[in-house]
Amino acid sequence: MNPKVVIVTPPFTQLNTPYPASAYLKGFLNTKGITSVQWDLGIEVILELFSSKGLSALFEDVYRTGYTMESENAVKIIQLRSEYIQTIDHVILFLQGKLPELAHRIVQGHFLPEASRFNQLDDLDWAFGRMGIQDKAKHLATLYLEDLSDFIQLCVDSHFGFSRYAEHLGRSAHSFDDIYDLLNSPPSYIDQILLKLLAGKLNLISPKLVAISVPFPGNLLSAFRIGQWIKNHRPEIKLAMGGGFPNTELRSISDVRVFEFFDFISLDDGEAPIEHIIEYLDGKRPIELLKRTFVLQDKKVSYSNLSLNKDYSQADTGTPDYSDLLMDQYISVIEMANPMHSLWSDGTWNKLTMAHGCYWGKCTFCDISLDYIKVYEPITASLLCDRMEALIRQNGIRGFHFVDEAAPPALMRALALEIIRRKLVVSWWTNIRFEKNFTKDLCLLLSASGCIAVSGGLEVASDRLLDLIKKGVTVSQVAQVTRNFSEANIMVHAYLMYGFPTQTKQEIMDSLEMVRQLFELNVLQSAFWHQFAMTAHSPVGLRPQDFGIQKYNIGIGAFANNDMEYIDPLGIDYSQFSFGLKKSLLNYMHGIGFEFPLQDWFDMKVPKTKVDRDFILNAIQESPFVEIKSSAKIIFLGGAPLLKSVHKIKKGQSMEYIELTFHTKVSTIVLLLESNDARWLLQILDKLSIGPSEVLTFEDVKNDYMSYRLGAFDVLWFGKEMDQLREAGLLLVV
Repeated sequence: MNPKVVIVTPPFTQLNTPYPASAYLKGFLNTKGITSVQWDLGIEVILELFSSKGLSALFEDVYRTGYTMESENAVKIIQLRSEYIQTIDHVILFLQGKLPELAHRIVQGHFLPEASRFNQLDDLDWAFGRMGIQDKAKHLATLYLEDLSDFIQLCVDSHFGFSRYAEHLGRSAHSFDDIYDLLNSPPSYIDQILLKLLAGKLNLISPKLVAISVPFPGNLLSAFRIGQWIKNHRPEIKLAMGGGFPNTELRSISDVRVFEFFDFISLDDGEAPIEHIIEYLDGKRPIELLKRTFVLQDKKVSYSNLSLNKDYSQADTGTPDYSDLLMDQYISVIEMANPMHSLWSDGTWNKLTMAHGCYWGKCTFCDISLDYIKVYEPITASLLCDRMEALIRQNGIRGFHFVDEAAPPALMRALALEIIRRKLVVSWWTNIRFEKNFTKDLCLLLSASGCIAVSGGLEVASDRLLDLIKKGVTVSQVAQVTRNFSEANIMVHAYLMYGFPTQTKQEIMDSLEMVRQLFELNVLQSAFWHQFAMTAHSPVGLRPQDFGIQKYNIGIGAFANNDMEYIDPLGIDYSQFSFGLKKSLLNYMHGIGFEFPLQDWFDMKVPKTKVDRDFILNAIQESPFVEIKSSAKIIFLGGAPLLKSVHKIKKGQSMEYIELTFHTKVSTIVLLLESNDARWLLQILDKLSIGPSEVLTFEDVKNDYMSYRLGAFDVLWFGKEMDQLREAGLLLVV
């Protein structure tokens, strides 16, 4: 096959699983009958480099170039080069899940050569002591790879990084000068590996278009290197760029030099723009009728967006197609003692979205003015499950990461019901808002369907600032929702932010105290602090005066424009809090340090917290009255009970009862009901089990009970027997 389109993810994004953009584009092109292939050149470069052949060539290059060894660590690694060459192929196979028995030798010691990364083991022994042997071996193997990465960065290519290659060049790159200068210098050692792989692949095919997806700043330099090589060696091939980086950073691009490397730069959803570009290349569409695409015309950058064609609905974009990708060759690593980060990097995940955009779309720090967030369009649960089943058939992977900005509770409920209805055995996780609709029963339903983790924005952990951010939640509400997820055995990760405009030192310390309490009570299991950055497309960036700050009057650059500098009237150097916040968090995540005064985490004077030490405890102990809506769904996840007739003498009369014994996976629940109530319950439970028929509502169940003329429904529903039945899997979800 000679494909019309090649879709490329350039180095480096992640090691354990492919970034989904290319799979989504390929799936769409399939619906149009347009032939395509996709390459994740990041994992291919890594596998080429981290092999016995690749390391042999690397060490030879270091000797050949005569690099002066100024680092003790580098000297150690070069002295141990034969050990690295001898072990690398086995380590990679182990991290690919193909050599699990090697875990014992790795953990035993004296198998892996150890450089400076292993010095942290003494400090982290407490963090990893409870890990299973496979996970512990993965962590040690990861340290081994990171040692080699440090060596490469110091001796071979200063820009190297597993997932952030030359990332600094893409951040705040208002000018194209630095990147352009690098592109006019000889390719680095890593570039040479990349370009050799690229040449080998393109020598076999003659596509009309190479479409390069650039999700992050760390992919940018490699993307331009690819474009440069194709322009120099295969000038008949046209080049297009899309993805997260141009969507946010290149919306006002005007530097003509960029178009020495690319012919098209498209924004936002890529389906219609790439289809239009192909039609243009086929002579079926004039260049003026492209969609959201920058081109070079008359030696000037122009924006072509006169197409009258609408974007495709999410139902019509097709099922993501991960074929062509080396799904069994991605490597699973455990980089750090952060449960969510470990989940992210350990294992291969099919990546999908439940919806386009964000259903909330109000957070003031977020780029909500851009279409990828602003335009909200959910996918039906049925179609989502169709796509999940298609991917399982394609690659056998039953793990799914839904990469939504924030998955809506109603759609998550519908998805969970559909997964259970189809008896799919899957594991899945996603991003959420900590909103009140995540009740205890909904979380139990999600868990039953295979949901293993959620991540959401607690952000500033301050009600004043949460209101300023327009998060639509309070700290107490977040605590209650995290409790619901945690009690359902779903891991909870929180995104945390410091340095939001007008945040005081007092509020930072109060936020840390909130976080401390959440971890101490084990309603939060994972978190990450990041410092606020103002972006051009967020409400803060668009209207800084509304948030009490003033942006620097920096003109619009000719290249990237998103990150913005600003003046906060409080004049606080927020970066000085970084180390203390992250150090305390690392300890909290591993169950220690709760008794330390907050001051102890910082090497400067900080305010004492004003948060009551029982604030979160009081919040999670609250059981606010929740009105049961007639439309709420009632679901029974348990099985049929064992029955036993029981006769009791009551007030001199023999009464017939039925004993119902429910065996769950973890417990046994026994109910004793009057025979009529029991018979009604047996027939209604059968109807409440998830099957092909519509799920019954609270009103349906109440009306059914009343039709039996058994008495007051509320007396039964709020009685102790129904409370017991809830332990056996009776759920009411809004």
